[in-house]
Amino acid sequence: MRADDLRAVLDAAGSERAVIVGNRGGGSLAAFFAAMHPDRVFALVLYNSWARTAWAPDYPVGTSTDDLAAWRSEIAAHWGTARLAKRFLRSVAPSRADDPEWIRWEARSLRHGASPAAALAFDEFEQAIDVRGVLHTVQAPTLVLSRSSAALARSVDLAERIPGARHVHVAGEDWMPYAGDVDHLLGEVERFVQSVHAEEATFERILTTVLFTDIAGSTETSARLGDRAWKSVLERHHATVRAMIGRYRGVEVDTAGDGFFATFDGPARAVRCAQAIVEAVQPLGIAVRAGVHTGEVELIDSKVGGLAVAIGARVAARAAPGEVLVSQTVKDLTVGSSLGYEDVGEHELKGVPGEWSLYRLMSPVG
Repeated sequence: MRADDLRAVLDAAGSERAVIVGNRGGGSLAAFFAAMHPDRVFALVLYNSWARTAWAPDYPVGTSTDDLAAWRSEIAAHWGTARLAKRFLRSVAPSRADDPEWIRWEARSLRHGASPAAALAFDEFEQAIDVRGVLHTVQAPTLVLSRSSAALARSVDLAERIPGARHVHVAGEDWMPYAGDVDHLLGEVERFVQSVHAEEATFERILTTVLFTDIAGSTETSARLGDRAWKSVLERHHATVRAMIGRYRGVEVDTAGDGFFATFDGPARAVRCAQAIVEAVQPLGIAVRAGVHTGEVELIDSKVGGLAVAIGARVAARAAPGEVLVSQTVKDLTVGSSLGYEDVGEHELKGVPGEWSLYRLMSPVG
């Protein structure tokens, strides 16, 4: 319901794609909205947020049942009073907790925001939040910000659940964005949004580019982990790769076993996607190799085929674990971008005539 409200506001404002910023429980809403409406979210910023509110055996960083019950008792008995306002500020804005003007302001904002009954109803809803099941589908570039030691564990957990998310911990103990060093927080957000804009600016090339990825040493890894653990790793790998392909506006063409084949209409975007995949799967304890080539492709019974596809697959086969290799064509087409390459020499590609110059991606994405 709240996601529908957010979409209605964006529609009324004429916003097709927005940077969505969520604080605390609002971060859960923002992440859920990004998962449900990927076409409406340009970037995502989550500040001192969490994937789930309450503690659970599989979510030890959540708030304990006793703490949640104690807070509900405070709401019922003291909503809108200076006592509750001061308690709230001690928790979320300790730098302002002893400031009489802030206490008066916070108490007034609580009274104006909701009645005690409405506050209890909303708190019941907040305590039930759990968006863990959809976070792996978020495609938007995501910055997870935390400030205060109490917020760190949940923020790290949240960032780990969103493919490719970046976590930054800012010094200080204030949870709320309106207290403490506000300029530092805004600076982090501004730099992130500017980096996303800069990255998007490189996505304007319209050429057919193929990307192939696969897990290096998958047979040995699956044997070492066992079928059950390997299945879990493979599922997380697939979700991560698909999220990155979506983020960089690629089209998944095929997947077989642990390999993916995708197409892009811009070579820089495909290379950046390949590097993002390599980095995003590292926490899973696996290494992915990737190959990128640009050329003409054919549509055969709605399938992408032709020599360019074969070349892309052979380029990927030459890559080492954790490496992105590109063809000379891709290197030439991305001149002027921030991408850097190292010449790895001439290579024969199985089934492809002649020798091909290949290049290793060196510069990080962004």
